[in-house]
Amino acid sequence: MPIGTAEAEFIGLNIGGIQGTPALNDGYNNFETDSIELVDDLELENPEQSSMVLILEHPIKALPNIKYRDHNLDSSDRITLDADVNLNGQTFSSGKKITSTYDLSQNDIVLYYQLFNSRINLDLGVDLKKFDGEVSLGGDANTSLAVDETIPLLYLSARYDLPNSGFYVGANIHTSSIDLGLSDSNAQDSTIMLGYDSGTGLGVEGGFKYFSLDLDKVDSLDKDNDLEYDGIFLNGYFNF
Repeated sequence: MPIGTAEAEFIGLNIGGIQGTPALNDGYNNFETDSIELVDDLELENPEQSSMVLILEHPIKALPNIKYRDHNLDSSDRITLDADVNLNGQTFSSGKKITSTYDLSQNDIVLYYQLFNSRINLDLGVDLKKFDGEVSLGGDANTSLAVDETIPLLYLSARYDLPNSGFYVGANIHTSSIDLGLSDSNAQDSTIMLGYDSGTGLGVEGGFKYFSLDLDKVDSLDKDNDLEYDGIFLNGYFNF
């Protein structure tokens, strides 16, 4: 079915909030031979994440629907280093006390079309993911690496409504596995969920979220930088 042939019957607004505690998996590698493991070296606890989601759908077939998401993800701790670590060319010696901070705030603007809109729902579009954060260390010296990058992603959302129950299952995939030629960096932000729609506008869903980021020599970063986390989430929403 061509993009844009599905038609919404009215303008709809969905407002939701997401809360979760993801688990950090990989390190923040800023040199070919040196790396900082966020969990092992900096003892950063798994961060709290929160997110606000706004979705606007309309009946104009030629124009895409709009989804906006404001996503906060950060953690900070005061530790004594067990080994030397290096960030941005600055060495922090073993035995020293430092303050370590990790912030990876991001905003998504998704433009998408509904391909199917019945018991099976399928959306396809583009996500512009904007990062605004940093990794920083402070002690006898202070240094930080900015994470300021916009990465275009392919957006795919699928949902199946279970008959006569209000429950549904679905998945949202934001991925740059297809090279759009607009950024050398890559990201993936995907969820699998089970939800319940009360039929009165109120709904709740929960599931598993996976996120990975590969920054390729952007701004103050001399080398590639990789980060990965996953965890469960809970989302409450209201459809107007």
